[in-house]
Amino acid sequence: MESSSSSAAAVAVAAEREPTVSQKEQWALESQVFHIYQLLYNIPPNSQAAMLELQRDSHMEYLVKGLRHLGPSFSVLDANRPWICYWIFHSIALLGESVDIALENNAIDFLSRCQDQHGGYGGGPGQMPHLATTYAAVNTLITIGGQNSLASINRAKIYSFLRRMKHTSGGFSMHEGGEVDVRACYTAISVASVLNILDEELVQGVGNYIVSCQTYEGGIAGEPGSEAHGGYTFCGLATMIIINEVNLLNLASLTDWLVFRQGVEGGFQGRTNKLVDGCYSFWQGGAAALIQRLHAAAAGSASSEVSDDEDSSDREEGQPSDDESSIPIRRHTETEPLFQSQALQQYILLCSQVEGGFRDKPGKNRDHYHTCYCLSGLSVAQYSRSKDADSAPLPGSLLGPYSNLVEPVNPLYNIVLDQYDEARDFFSKAPAL
Repeated sequence: MESSSSSAAAVAVAAEREPTVSQKEQWALESQVFHIYQLLYNIPPNSQAAMLELQRDSHMEYLVKGLRHLGPSFSVLDANRPWICYWIFHSIALLGESVDIALENNAIDFLSRCQDQHGGYGGGPGQMPHLATTYAAVNTLITIGGQNSLASINRAKIYSFLRRMKHTSGGFSMHEGGEVDVRACYTAISVASVLNILDEELVQGVGNYIVSCQTYEGGIAGEPGSEAHGGYTFCGLATMIIINEVNLLNLASLTDWLVFRQGVEGGFQGRTNKLVDGCYSFWQGGAAALIQRLHAAAAGSASSEVSDDEDSSDREEGQPSDDESSIPIRRHTETEPLFQSQALQQYILLCSQVEGGFRDKPGKNRDHYHTCYCLSGLSVAQYSRSKDADSAPLPGSLLGPYSNLVEPVNPLYNIVLDQYDEARDFFSKAPAL
């Protein structure tokens, strides 16, 4: 007979081999995804092209319907209405489409009523101003574009709001008495930068705060001591680029962490040992695009792509930067992307796309949030090897028919490039505060 000690050892070994809940969920998802891919590989090429097609018409129908009317189930998002506007209008812009002027004017009027009398935008009319909904409102108005939309933004009051949200840690509070995190830093600095109101008062201490949030894994957490996360990593990296302090980060370890977040399914996970999720197609894919362009800048390929009237070599570290000085937005080296761009496109088109809208993963429902960030990730992947950000992708970069091509974005702000250019020109001519 076995001794009690050897029996206990056998039980311990068996227990160690028992799959964890996370492993079981991962295997189940892989099974679903690989079944979809197997269907693709076993059909003729013409049928494959149809299966990989971006369903533009059904997506537009879904998005425009969301602008016109949302059902009672959306009441839980009452404090997120500017976000819904951004997710929908940005998705429409990525598809290269537009809506009728009445819908645009309704959105401008609604967001104007969300603007607090003391600065910043709330989640709805009469709600307290919040950095997240301020970012969403500003990006929406820039995406709509035009004199009426851009002029509706009260830059002076937003600047006053940002100053009030500045925290002693160097970061920002999301709202009066709210949490301080990397998301707050990004939304504040992004808004200030795109509106041309970024100054030393706002930048002071932000870089040190974000550095304190970089973890042992290499990614960036929401706050010091927390776990590295894809959304916060994008926010932290983009903020550090805008304020010209990106070299304070450990970019090598950040890159290592980032590239290992792309799963065998082709999509990205947000954290270590988590399932892939369609929204991280942008949060992780966009961060990878920013790092790739930093490499291009470091190699000197962007030496002729400085801002209109200022050379980045004349700027001291820590000074607010024009993003096109510190990172080449319109032009970068033709290099292999840091991630498998074709695999990401395949995951987005086959596993996240449904008949009108996009979802997290197979088995989940579509929503406007995932539609926005799946399309944003699709854009990043399609243009990941292009020398010019707004030029057609290189051969082999685009998965599926050419009709799948979406509009390029400025990855620092996740605004379609043409709309960003219009806003940059508009606010560069605005009077100083």
